[in-house]
Amino acid sequence: MVTRLRRYRQIADVLAKYGFDILVEEVFPGIGRLRGAPKPAEERRSVYERIRLALEELGPTYIKFGQIMSTRRELLPPELIEELQRLQDQVAPLPFEEILPEIRKYCPNLEECFDIIEADPVAAASLSQVHRAVLRDGRVVALKVQRPGIVDLIETDLLILQSLARRVESLFPDLQVYNLPGMVDEFSVQIRRELDFSQDGMNAERLRRNMRDIPCVRVPRIHWEISGPCLLAMDYVEGVRIDDVAAIRAFGLFPEEIADLGFQAYVQQIFVDGFFHGDPHPGNLLVTGRGEIAFLDYGIVGVLRPERKRVFVDLLLAMTRTDVAGVVSALRRLDVHIDPADLDAVKDDLYLVLLDYREMRLEQVNFAVAIRGLTDTLRRYHIRVPPALMLMMKVIVMVMDVGTRLDPAFNFDQRIRPYLTGIAAQQRLSPETMANAVRSLAGAAEGLLAIPANVNETLKTLSEGTVTIELEDTDLGKIVGVIDRTSDKIIVGLVVAAIVVGSSLVLRVADLPVPGYVTTLAALGYVFAVLVGFYAVYNVLRHGRALQR
Repeated sequence: MVTRLRRYRQIADVLAKYGFDILVEEVFPGIGRLRGAPKPAEERRSVYERIRLALEELGPTYIKFGQIMSTRRELLPPELIEELQRLQDQVAPLPFEEILPEIRKYCPNLEECFDIIEADPVAAASLSQVHRAVLRDGRVVALKVQRPGIVDLIETDLLILQSLARRVESLFPDLQVYNLPGMVDEFSVQIRRELDFSQDGMNAERLRRNMRDIPCVRVPRIHWEISGPCLLAMDYVEGVRIDDVAAIRAFGLFPEEIADLGFQAYVQQIFVDGFFHGDPHPGNLLVTGRGEIAFLDYGIVGVLRPERKRVFVDLLLAMTRTDVAGVVSALRRLDVHIDPADLDAVKDDLYLVLLDYREMRLEQVNFAVAIRGLTDTLRRYHIRVPPALMLMMKVIVMVMDVGTRLDPAFNFDQRIRPYLTGIAAQQRLSPETMANAVRSLAGAAEGLLAIPANVNETLKTLSEGTVTIELEDTDLGKIVGVIDRTSDKIIVGLVVAAIVVGSSLVLRVADLPVPGYVTTLAALGYVFAVLVGFYAVYNVLRHGRALQR
């Protein structure tokens, strides 16, 4: 409890430092008197920049929260998204002596595992730091070591975040549309996965298997014998950042070919495998001297089930074709709810977005314009979409940004459309599609076969029980009137029929000794029946014409 109270005070101090005093007074009632640090002048900065700086100062949990929220373009303003994407997860490294006990948990006798472990880390982040090491057999590995005590800190922060989300939503009802507690819950699942380095390793192994058929795409191999939840050992990769064009040219490589290779890798991951590297910022993509692209950091990955993958392909194809109806249909198939009252306005806005995208001059065409326009429209109407869709769109935009840095003529639209068309055609004839069709036909056949049993059950219910029919009071008088008129006509018809039958019997036995007046009455009965029949036909025709008018 003391730890949480101290953390509350730290959060309040940082928020006050960056000019969010009103929020502190509302969300942390009574804690203001604990603050003693003066607030520096931050008025020159925009509110979104101050949010980003506050998150960086609050530490790993809040940095990760901001980074994950940077994918939610349909919820947050573009200016805030831009600031969140600038969040830096770089911190001062811990002394090697503090990291060493974490390594010893998996290698109690270091001399049996390593020839050398370099004390100076090659990279340091808020959750971990990476040290270069050489195994006894001469292989060079990178040791990703989790910072001691980070799990307890993050668990404390998650409890505070959940409490803050509920309190902020209760204080500011207008924010309920963003479902802040739900966002924190999604984030909690994600960061707990990142804290389990074993999950990182399994993601890397799956990505490595999927990329094995693409030449010059490299995913380091995991050394499981010295890996676990807090330590991940993988092949060490020497290379330069993928956005360092000068260094790539110094290797004797062509940046345009690297852009095409990265594009092919991500098309394979997203639209074929349905499992993609979810954080393609330039620091996680290295280019080796041999012209390979190496993928690093597998804490954030996107997963697309086959049925979702088909819908995403249809969505992007509809966007490239300026097909608003196709875009809306794909969103609905993704369980995206659009308020019927907003539907026409949403379609109009989407049409303008896609029209602007289509009418750009060819050299200016950038599919990111369409994606950003789509997400802006979703945000404007407070339409929530699956996180997997937003992560995919974020990855596509980042791939386009890197592609244009490497090759200014890189045209994502022209490159992606043939891929999407081919993938869509393959998916229609894929075993999964055929299996779905067979299941649908089997379901329809079962429904048809069940009809006799359902009819029999209904008839049985009618014969054994009481069927209740509910009627609207406003129509009851009309129904009674119709029933009365119908019953009158039925009675008249029965009387006429009886007269006809009776007269026929009398005339049939006319050769028997019966009084003459009986035969006369029978003949008159026929005449009466004919007259009534003509009147009935006339009455029916007259009412029919009245109804038509």
